[in-house]
Amino acid sequence: MKDRPLKPRIFMMDLWAIVPYYTAYLSRALLQEGSCVQVGSISYYLDPKCFSSRGLKLDPGFLDIVGRLPLPRVPRRIFKALEALINMSALSVRFLFSAPEIIHVQYLPMLQWNLPLDSWFLLLCKQRGSRIVLTVHDLLPHDSAGRYKEVFFRLYHRVDHLICHSEHVKSRLIAEFEIESEKIAVIPHGPFFYDLPTGARSDSSQEEQHQLSVLWQGIIFPYKGLDVLLDAWQKVELADANASLVVMGTGAPSLLDEVREQVRRLGLQRVMLDLRFTSAEELVAAYRMADIVVYPYRAITTSGALATGLALGKAIIASDLPVFRELLVNGSNALLVNPQDDEALSQAIIYLAENSQLRKKFADAVTKMNFGDSSWAQIAKETLDVYGKLLQ
Repeated sequence: MKDRPLKPRIFMMDLWAIVPYYTAYLSRALLQEGSCVQVGSISYYLDPKCFSSRGLKLDPGFLDIVGRLPLPRVPRRIFKALEALINMSALSVRFLFSAPEIIHVQYLPMLQWNLPLDSWFLLLCKQRGSRIVLTVHDLLPHDSAGRYKEVFFRLYHRVDHLICHSEHVKSRLIAEFEIESEKIAVIPHGPFFYDLPTGARSDSSQEEQHQLSVLWQGIIFPYKGLDVLLDAWQKVELADANASLVVMGTGAPSLLDEVREQVRRLGLQRVMLDLRFTSAEELVAAYRMADIVVYPYRAITTSGALATGLALGKAIIASDLPVFRELLVNGSNALLVNPQDDEALSQAIIYLAENSQLRKKFADAVTKMNFGDSSWAQIAKETLDVYGKLLQ
């Protein structure tokens, strides 16, 4: 068996740019630790500077065109799939002759279409001597019930090592997918956007009215509980709490329409809907203006949004879920409420809105958790430990 190089080559694989910010922040942190990292991704169409602004060069294989073009949703997905096939073919040829020692996979979107191309590519890489590490961002695709469990069961057993972001997810991998404990590393999810300057928001009405700002932010999916928050907000308005709600995010057009209809049906008056993709700078500005950030999720395996809220030192209300409990302690650095209980959520919002000292206590507590560059540096060190053990 040939000797492993002192500085192994790492191919960070997210060929469709599904989790671009995670890929970018982790790759930058690994490079800062002196690693040799190739970022296997195309440009992120919603933020073309996602990688370059962090000093990263992309190596998708052959083509990086689709992410640079302003295409409608359906054509973009079709061309993105074709581009991914071309890139995977080019990488296959290259890796036949010189495969990286580590391929760190962030996402394999073709699995949900029952297409084995991703799996074939990884099998080829393993045959050429690569060790495969997979980050489990979600145990199964969002809101899919158990439809893909068999597919992901096979995937989790085929890779060499898994990285997840919480002990709760590790326990589920062991219990539900029969993965050996030694094959799983728990490495926290790092924050996004904490390193960006504050942008300017055009709407200053909240400051003029001296209303507290409550923020919900993210890509809209049913599991994130925005509908529960809007039901709770009706009670907040009826209680005449001096607060306004900002909903900032995008998602499938049908889900955006459901949000608008629920706001109309409930007669909500102090809700600002910003249902579009917002730049990272705008997002940071919204977080920094917010007095309270709410995460009313029904279920969760990891949350970059929560890590961002922690990094930016916000007072937080979240669902009482195992993953959140690994970072949040009710009454100490956040308020935790039962998922889907809009009455409990409304009471928590009203209570925290009326208690400035508690908001400050929570903000100070999460600030002391020191989410930021130091957390990504630690994440990189722990990730390198995983690589090192595989290459021993």
